[in-house]
Amino acid sequence: MNAIIDHKLDESGAYRPQSLMREPSVLMRPERLAALQPSRVSATRSIIARAARGRWTITRQRFDLDHKARGIALYRIEAGSCVFSFVVHSFEPTAKGRTGRIIGTAWDMMGSLIEGEVTERDIELVGQEMPLLYHGRAAPETLIWCRSNRSGRVFDSTVAALAAGRQPDTAELAEATYIMRNTGLDGNGTFGTKSFLAFAPGHPLRPSLSAQMLTAYMMRVFALDLAHHLARAEGGSTAVELDEQMARYLGVGNGSALGLMFYVNNHPRLVDRWLRAHEQALAQAKLSDVVRGDGKVELLLRLIDKAIVYREQDRTQYTDFTPSRTIADDLRGIRKELVLFKERSDAGLPGPILPLADFAASLEGRYVADAVETFNSALIELVPDYADQLVDTLAVDEELIGKPEMSVARLREIIHADYGWAFGMDLTSERSRRYVWYKSANAEEPRRGLREEAPDAFNLGLDLPRLVVALDRDLAETGPRSSVARFLLTRPQHRRIVARVQALRGLPYHSPHADIMSEDFIPAHMTRLLNGAIHGLDKTQDAMGRVLRGVLMQGAPLPAEVATGSIDPHWFHPAEPVL
Repeated sequence: MNAIIDHKLDESGAYRPQSLMREPSVLMRPERLAALQPSRVSATRSIIARAARGRWTITRQRFDLDHKARGIALYRIEAGSCVFSFVVHSFEPTAKGRTGRIIGTAWDMMGSLIEGEVTERDIELVGQEMPLLYHGRAAPETLIWCRSNRSGRVFDSTVAALAAGRQPDTAELAEATYIMRNTGLDGNGTFGTKSFLAFAPGHPLRPSLSAQMLTAYMMRVFALDLAHHLARAEGGSTAVELDEQMARYLGVGNGSALGLMFYVNNHPRLVDRWLRAHEQALAQAKLSDVVRGDGKVELLLRLIDKAIVYREQDRTQYTDFTPSRTIADDLRGIRKELVLFKERSDAGLPGPILPLADFAASLEGRYVADAVETFNSALIELVPDYADQLVDTLAVDEELIGKPEMSVARLREIIHADYGWAFGMDLTSERSRRYVWYKSANAEEPRRGLREEAPDAFNLGLDLPRLVVALDRDLAETGPRSSVARFLLTRPQHRRIVARVQALRGLPYHSPHADIMSEDFIPAHMTRLLNGAIHGLDKTQDAMGRVLRGVLMQGAPLPAEVATGSIDPHWFHPAEPVL
């Protein structure tokens, strides 16, 4: 194995993690971003780690549901000195108005995560306001509004089995991996919810997406409680509860579509901060020394073994993404090389200065990106405390403020340093300008359509490469010593892109290197970045190049385990239960 890392030292003679972080030209390609896997810094895994460290407790205070699931449930969450309430309005399933899309008007449950204790009036407001959606307003101190539906056949068969005193069919549950699926997690100001920036430093839900993922976990808690309740209502004393191993195995279903492209465009600082946290944690892990008996390589082997089994048992059918069987095969190849690496290390044979960094680099180009990124996620588990500290930095101010006093020459320097990738793109052919992004009139849902089929649509997509190239072209016609303020007086159409370029200067990972108007662009790549790597969904299945389905919290510990802190820190990638 050849040493191919450019090792750089700081002033003290130590290796700098920054030298091991990937260049934007490598990482920010859409297909590579899509290959990033859930890791210790993903929202689902980080919220579970934080809850276990703090031994958060979840108490069911109220469960007033009838035999048809109609009624109200209330949970209390104690997270250190903070208390949260999870209010649930549950309904009998109906086909009328029921859909997984935002245009739905009926759901099997509506929930609200509220900071502090709640009153009866708060509970009533959730029931009154949530069905109104865009016309509704959340109760005071509301963090998240959520909605979910049962998985239909699988939920019903699970209840029927439990009511009859037996466990449900393992194969059926393993194919679905959930009995309830999320159809909406709205927060951070939406519908009048509280902004996460209002949380003081040290608040347990301050890191971005923490409140959403805690809510998803509570959906899972409610789904299991609901299944047990309906089984008892049907089977009486014969009914049993779901085996704990199976209860852990089940997650929460999730579906996402084109809206996440707008999220990527509108939250560049958060995208950059998350990707930097991922790369910093990965770089720190690559700096780890390997000493015989330290257990590092053994841990990597165990995590790879889990991932191989998880991929082999995956029944999901993929279209644009690498099939799990291929990933499993490549992980077996990586495992063989890791065993040889361990044997050389244990024997004390001479090797590279940074063995793990060089080993990781040697995998590139020889194995599919999904397998390499799975190994990278396992590497991050070598530095859990460091990764957890980085998660605490994931609260950012997204306001983009320009600098009108900057010179035109300086602005052009920033453009060519940060957006050099845009100048080499085909931005003029019909193929490159095939699509336009807009919102539907009936439900404000994001759409991507052929330009000729929506000639009057206002393009909401961020046409970043063309905006940057056009800006630079006009700047070139302006005196280099002139101020940006004077430039914008004569060309005000560039105001927004100028502010974006100035505010994001020097941030390496804020925007994908992509032309989202081109027919070559696959929107599902960006959806998968958000859903898989940042949110932490597994089994992210693509459909039509733009829709993504997956599962949240699969394998996550149960509330009683979180409360005692006695969880398996590597709970992800669970194997199918053997009952």
